[in-house]
Amino acid sequence: MTSAASIQKVATPPGMCHKAAWCAIALSGAGTVMLGAYAAHGLADWASEATIATVNTAVRYQMWHTLALMAVLIWQRLEPQARLWPVMTLWALGMIAFSGSLYAMALGEWRVGLVTPLGGLLLISGWLALGIMALCRRD
Repeated sequence: MTSAASIQKVATPPGMCHKAAWCAIALSGAGTVMLGAYAAHGLADWASEATIATVNTAVRYQMWHTLALMAVLIWQRLEPQARLWPVMTLWALGMIAFSGSLYAMALGEWRVGLVTPLGGLLLISGWLALGIMALCRRD
């Protein structure tokens, strides 16, 4: 049996934070499709196989974490809990640092290689934070 309060929570329109998160997720998803298409069709004219592989790695990690962000944001909407925002923040920063540095190195030939492992640590930290949050959750 559901209470009126729980129905109220689900039925209320998302706040600005949720809207901004959905917009960021949409941009991330669109960006991965565009960059993936560019890696598949545009890079072959001038880039090495290693460069294409680097872009594909960045696209793959960004897309998986974009999907994970969507799932956690839906969970956050259904069961509001403050502990999920750090998870989403770690993943977002990790995607920017990890995938962003790979894009910068592959497409812009920028030397930002030290940022890549930091981004990986942020992504891993987000997953560990999710596990900790789930363990600490009161059912």
